[in-house]
Amino acid sequence: MQGFNMGRYVPPEHEGTTSANKLAGKHALGSRARKVGQGILTVRFEMPFPIWCTTCPKPTIIGQGVRFNAEKKKVGSYHTTPIFSFRMKHVACGGWIEIRTDPKNTAYVVTEGAKKRDTGEDKVQEGEIRIMTEEERARLDGDAFARLEGKVEDKQRTASDKSRIEELHSAKERDWDDPGEANRRLRKAFRVGRKQRQKNGEKTEALKDRMSLGIDLLEETEEDRKRAGFVEFGELGGEGAIVKAKSRPLFADARVSDKSLAKKIESTKAVSEARKQKESLRKELANNTRAVLDPFLSVDKCNEQALGGISLIKRKRKVEDRQTVSKSDEPVNVTKSPALVEYDSD
Repeated sequence: MQGFNMGRYVPPEHEGTTSANKLAGKHALGSRARKVGQGILTVRFEMPFPIWCTTCPKPTIIGQGVRFNAEKKKVGSYHTTPIFSFRMKHVACGGWIEIRTDPKNTAYVVTEGAKKRDTGEDKVQEGEIRIMTEEERARLDGDAFARLEGKVEDKQRTASDKSRIEELHSAKERDWDDPGEANRRLRKAFRVGRKQRQKNGEKTEALKDRMSLGIDLLEETEEDRKRAGFVEFGELGGEGAIVKAKSRPLFADARVSDKSLAKKIESTKAVSEARKQKESLRKELANNTRAVLDPFLSVDKCNEQALGGISLIKRKRKVEDRQTVSKSDEPVNVTKSPALVEYDSD
């Protein structure tokens, strides 16, 4: 019986004797094994270090971690460890890049189409000891000058290392001649600031709880105090700045710098303000007088406001007023205008 979700269908007569891939004439890895007859398997290869592509017309760097579909192939062995070759195509220029494993030095080596970027990590740092290979030893044995240079460098390094070792021995004898006394000094120095450290720790925890901080706070240093002293803060609460901002004109002209011109502008403003107040007072007195004398002022005001200040009601003059106007010596040009009301209001 065929198992659940086991892939392709296998006829009952072949069940248990072969697999669906063998019946279909296909490899279990699919298209990845299309060159398996040549010993090549397609794998996903991640660049172990940045490299420079030598096939591109312009210098192009391929960063560490970039992934390629590479052809993996065994090209040799180091003792019993196989050496694999990863050959991939750079899509930017179409050139081929080949990288091989180096079991001897536990590293990767670029052999074709690129070169490793020099980051300085392969150089021997100060204090490190470089282990030479058998080929390098054989080359030094045959080169007298190189052997002499190596001896001089070794002598200098030995002298510096010897002085450092002597300093360490003398410091150890001085500080740890009596371990009990050294332990007593360390415990005494620790007791001096223990209470202060406890207080600082309690303040720090209270500050973290109050500010809801999920990070560790370091102790205050003298440099922090100096930097904090350089900061200038504004007024407390900022009330003075708010009042000044409110009292300042919105569209004030800040370019006026001449005092005489500023005074002239202020005097002109004062005169215009006084004129406006006088005109508003005159209008107010005239309106009050008209309100007392005219009983229909409220109706006219409503109509004028509704029609933008145009009055539609026209009242006829009294008989005395018409007689006075007709008896005057000045010629009167009477133009009859249409009126909505042709009778007295009373």
